[in-house]
Amino acid sequence: MVRFISSQNAPFSLLFSFIIILNIVICETNASCNQKDKQILLCFKHGLIDPLGMLPTWSNKEDCCKWRGVHCNMNGRVTNISLPCFTDDDEDITIGNMKTNKPHCLAGKIHLSLFDLEFLNYLDLSNNDFKSIHLPMDCQKLSSVNTSHGSGNFSNVFHLDLSQNENLVINDLRWLLRLSSSLQFLNLDSIDLHRETRWLQILTMFPSLSELHLYRCQLKSASQSLLYANFTSLEYLDLSQNDFFSDLPIWLFNISGLAYLNLQANRFHGQIPETLLKLQNLITLILMGNEMSGKIPDWIGQFTNLEYLELSMNLLIGSIPTTLGNVSSLTVFDVVLNNLTGSLPESLGKLSNLEVLYVGENNLSGVVTHRNFDKLFNLKELWFGSPLSIFNFDPQWIPPFKLQLLDLKCANLKLIPWLYTQTSLTTLKIENSTFKDVSQDKFWSLASHCLFLSLFHNNMPWNMSNVLLNSKVTWLIDNGLSGGLPQLTSNVSVFNLSFNNLTGPLSHLLCHNMIENTNLMFLDVSDNHLSGGLTECWGNWKSLIHVNLGNNNLTGMIPNSMGSLSNLMSFHISNTMLHGEIPVSLESCKKLVIVNFRNNKFSGNIPNWIGQDMEVLQLRSNEFSGDIPSQICQLSSLFVLDLSNNRLTGAIPQCLSNITSMTFNDVTQNEFYFSYNVFGVTFITTIPLLSKGNDLNYPKYMHVIDLSNNSLSGRIPLEIFRLTALQSLNLSQNQFMGTIPNEIGNMKQLESLDLSNNSLSGEIPQTMSALSFLEVLNLSFNNLKGQIPLGTQLQSFTPLSYMGNPELCGSPLIEKCNHDKVPDGDINVMAKEEEGSELMECFYMGMGVGFATGFWVVFGSLLFKRSWRHAYFNFLYDVKDWFMSK
Repeated sequence: MVRFISSQNAPFSLLFSFIIILNIVICETNASCNQKDKQILLCFKHGLIDPLGMLPTWSNKEDCCKWRGVHCNMNGRVTNISLPCFTDDDEDITIGNMKTNKPHCLAGKIHLSLFDLEFLNYLDLSNNDFKSIHLPMDCQKLSSVNTSHGSGNFSNVFHLDLSQNENLVINDLRWLLRLSSSLQFLNLDSIDLHRETRWLQILTMFPSLSELHLYRCQLKSASQSLLYANFTSLEYLDLSQNDFFSDLPIWLFNISGLAYLNLQANRFHGQIPETLLKLQNLITLILMGNEMSGKIPDWIGQFTNLEYLELSMNLLIGSIPTTLGNVSSLTVFDVVLNNLTGSLPESLGKLSNLEVLYVGENNLSGVVTHRNFDKLFNLKELWFGSPLSIFNFDPQWIPPFKLQLLDLKCANLKLIPWLYTQTSLTTLKIENSTFKDVSQDKFWSLASHCLFLSLFHNNMPWNMSNVLLNSKVTWLIDNGLSGGLPQLTSNVSVFNLSFNNLTGPLSHLLCHNMIENTNLMFLDVSDNHLSGGLTECWGNWKSLIHVNLGNNNLTGMIPNSMGSLSNLMSFHISNTMLHGEIPVSLESCKKLVIVNFRNNKFSGNIPNWIGQDMEVLQLRSNEFSGDIPSQICQLSSLFVLDLSNNRLTGAIPQCLSNITSMTFNDVTQNEFYFSYNVFGVTFITTIPLLSKGNDLNYPKYMHVIDLSNNSLSGRIPLEIFRLTALQSLNLSQNQFMGTIPNEIGNMKQLESLDLSNNSLSGEIPQTMSALSFLEVLNLSFNNLKGQIPLGTQLQSFTPLSYMGNPELCGSPLIEKCNHDKVPDGDINVMAKEEEGSELMECFYMGMGVGFATGFWVVFGSLLFKRSWRHAYFNFLYDVKDWFMSK
């Protein structure tokens, strides 16, 4: 429809149109960036490390309002800076340092001069790799703030997010006080605040603060003595994964406006206090992963607004209170991994809003029937199972819910026929259960619709030869499965069929479908009875990142086609009967990080093309010969070097000190592990390491060098003792000679040292007494001599650590050292001296006895015989007179 404008309204219409056009022009034509704001931003950039050049537009030549991550108002003043670093968390490979490796993210210093941006109200620098907060001298002229005490002009920032900068350490939070009048949102998740003991006192000075995130900040003190915290506006508080180790602090219960409270994994203990009832606005309460004890109180049913109650992984006892049925708003109830007893209350079945019910991993008993679930119309996730519980469902009962997740433990699947009605399942986990009289075809048909399928330690001796698996994550560990390997659709990304009774060749899995599968990343069929060769069909599986074929009856050689696995990072084929040389084609696997070929019959030289990213190289118990290639020294990221039990000869390369990962003194910052994250689930790979005399599986690898039981010779190079982060060193059963150098005392992190069965000579260096972490020591069967250095550490080992060194002496050996012995030539002299001293003893004893006897004979006679006494004294007077006359 067309409307016409009358002539009398035309001026007003023209004026209105002009205003609209003018407004559009103003909005479309933003003012250029304020020069002061630009200089502050350039000062901030000056402290940045930008490894991938993410900020190329940040220069004097460009308008700062057009810079990446910068937003301005229409006056050209900076109001918003958003520079988070994004990572793909859906299918993420995590390798290396315990702290997240972020080579593509911003790093360096956060310049607090940003708070001089007068109109800045939003700052997001999350998930980067900043190391410190700093106000450099060249920026002080732009700022009137003293960052150490928080004085100066107040900022207008109401949203500050520095979270997930895992390497950022903040010792003093007082610089935040400049934001005290405006700040509403603060996220410091995963920032190290362990030295800031006043964190609570500082953060209570923000009257507008409504949301506070302090997850995994290494906080130690929860200020138990504080009764009241002035969080007048706080509605959201996350203190999860710190280490308070105390009762729940009293001040928490006075924050009356709290709607969200997360205290997960803080080692809080004691009973759940009734003062918690003061927080009547609570919608979410998370206490999981603590040490809370006692019963779940009946008064928990008085929380009328509670929607999310998470009490899992504590020490709670008693039964689940029936009063929970009064919390009609409850959508999530989780109490798994406690010590709860009694039956599942039927009152829970009245919670029509309940979406998540996790009550597994307890000691619940009694009969579970449809009455426990009759009104759970919205239930989406159920975790249940106890060896004392009995499922007794009407075979005709159809649940009112459509589950997305079902986790059953200790169940008899014959008793839950309604399982097959749950066609919306995306996650199915069944553990420690019996598959009795269960139709295999029916079960696999249901399972094929799941994205995540985990069957662990069940009794299901089914033949897998004709099964087609479809789940993105297929985890079928230790179930007694038999027959040949199943087949996979292209949907499968993670496939683990380890610890079963499968037989037959790998080709049934790998060669059946010749269409290239581009999705399988994780393959583990270890610990079965598979036989035959490794096949030549690996070219169809180029997306593989992790392969574990170990502990099978495989024979033959590694095929050249495995070189086509260009994405391979973790490769395990231990404890098989494979032989021959390592094919050169594996040189194409340049991403290899873990190689575990232990306990096979591989021969030839150790390849000199090993990838520079290698972090674990385990070739022990094979038939490798020749020298250790010097190219190993180029593996600067190596954590584990295990070449033991081979036929290696020659000397240890002197360049080993180039392995820089073994020179970091702070070992805790360099623990290595390999994990694979898919569909929100993390799988951690372990390898067996022989350390401290034990063969164990370590999810986090130690720094280990094991060259034992070869024919290596020459002196132990000094360079090996520069690897100060090394935790285990085994050079035993070789032909090394020379002395143990004093530099061994620099290896402060050493926990296990074995130099036994060599030809080492000289004395044990005194510096070894400084190895305070040493738990295992073996220096036996060498040619060592002299005294074992004094020090509580070296004396704490048994004589077995030093046996086979006949010239060693001192504790803990029985053999005394020379300065504690008497020389052989002096024995006769000492014997004569001892004999003479015995005669003199007798002489003096006899003289004493004689003197006493004679004295008492004479003196006693004078004392008791008066006439003799007078005669004696007259005689003395006569003698005196005679001398006087002379």
